[in-house]
This record gives sequence, C-alpha cells and structure tokens, in this order.
Amino acid sequence: MLARLMQSYVDLKSLNEFEGAVDTLIPGVRFYRANQGSPRQPFIYRPGIVVMGQGYKEIHLGSETVRYGAGNYLVLGVPLPLECEAFAENALPILSLFIDVDSKLLHKLVSRLAEQNFRSDSYARPLANCGRGIKSEHINSKFDQSIQRLLWAMHDDNEAIILGSNIVEEIIYRVLTGANSQVLFDLARHDGHYARIAKVLSLMHANFADPITVESLAEQANMSVSGFHRAFRQVTTETPLQYLKKVRLSKAKELIVSQGLRANDAAMQVGYLSPSQFSREFKRHFHTTPRSLLN
Repeated sequence: MLARLMQSYVDLKSLNEFEGAVDTLIPGVRFYRANQGSPRQPFIYRPGIVVMGQGYKEIHLGSETVRYGAGNYLVLGVPLPLECEAFAENALPILSLFIDVDSKLLHKLVSRLAEQNFRSDSYARPLANCGRGIKSEHINSKFDQSIQRLLWAMHDDNEAIILGSNIVEEIIYRVLTGANSQVLFDLARHDGHYARIAKVLSLMHANFADPITVESLAEQANMSVSGFHRAFRQVTTETPLQYLKKVRLSKAKELIVSQGLRANDAAMQVGYLSPSQFSREFKRHFHTTPRSLLN
C-alpha cells in the first residue's frame, strides 16, 4: 500500500522523471525517488526517520551492515558518516520518505510519555546496545496507518499544510512507543552520553570549517577527553578527527557539485589549509578526484 501511495504522489506531482530528494509541503518531510540503484559510496546520513516504500538500501557503518527496504523504517539519532548502496527491484523506481525529528517536539512527547509513566523496554538498555545510533525496524500496523495518513495528506496541498505537522507528531510518537524507541529516547536525555555526543555533532556540522580540537569538543560535552573519545567512537564508530574529516570532504563535494567550485576553493571553504592534502584525502574517501565531478 505504501508503494502505491508513493507512486500516486509521484504521478500527481509529475515526478516520474525526477531523480533525488524533494521537499514536500509538510515541514521536515522530504520525498525521494530514483530510477535505479547506486553503487556503494560514502554519505553523511542526516538524523531522522526513513520509510522505504519500494526498493532497498544497505548501509555500512564500521563493520556493521544494516539492510532496510519496503516494509522497514530506519531511525537515526545523529548524523553518521557511512557508506550506502541502493537497489531497485523488478525494474521499479526506489521510493522513500525522510522525516526530520524536531528536538522541541521530541522533548515534548518524551515529557508527556513520562507523565503517563510510560516506560519502553528498549529505553532501559545501556548505550552500548543502541546499535551505533542507527536502527532498522519492521513497520507494524499502527505505524503503517500513520504513514498512510501522511501520504494521503501529501496528495492534498491544504491537508499537507494544515494537518501534516500533526501527522508527523503521531509518527514520532509511534517510534517512541515502538520497538525502535531507544535511539530517540537516548537523544532526549540531556545528561546521557548519547545526547552529549549528539550536541557535539551538531556543533561540528555547524562549524566544520573552523579549527577544532578534541579537547574543545570534550569541553563542550562536559566530559573528560578520554571519556569523550570513547563515547564518540561508540556512537559514530569514528574518532572525532576522522569524523570531522569526513564532514569536511562531504561538504566540499557538495560545493563542487552544486556550485561548480574548483577543488582549491572548496578545500579552503571547508577548512583545509593544504590543497594537496585535500586532493589526496578526497580521492581516498570518494575513489575519484574533485576535478572528475565537474566533467
């Protein structure tokens, strides 16, 4: 049913030739379509909820591989540097939804659940079992009905504008009360290591071009350097400086592709002082040269 509703939305919005992600009229909700799959390549996944309607993806984070496709949803609490492969099936396009999780809304829902003495079993598990901040789960009937309501609202501009945000709130509630709740609960815990690392990651993404040290990041997290380093790797599988390098390279790639910047200019804008070092690390990470992206 989700695949049919997504394809109906494609037809309605004349997206049958479109490739990539497009914003919808519902704040924080994007629709993704691709005609065919794509090979394994590095990405920085944004935090949020991903719902697959058609096709499937495999994401690789360190030594872990997570596969999710039609009938699954994925929850990411923090932006993660990973590698992704996309696969189309039966000559049909890949279709999916991406839903942002607004921090104010998340904290409101968690507070209201606490008022009702709600206690998720997964919420009680320690951070070490949180699956590196990324979880895939089967779509149950209640979650499926909520996503269907969202897709129907997307078909009508008035419903999207007036009702869309309320349906998004319902979907986040479904995640918080479902089997895949721990990532969002941990994100809402201000005093927990996961939430502290999430805060630092947000700062890194906002200030990636500035000089950044592990010591300054640990101070922002109000943790010792050794404790911060350990918690950071537990959530992202990367050291802080490895993560920062991947953020800078991904941002540089965006600048080269979207704005046509030369490699040296892109390198300077993302915080590299050495153009030659940038070119070496870019090729090592993306298996191609910056110049090849402009051809």
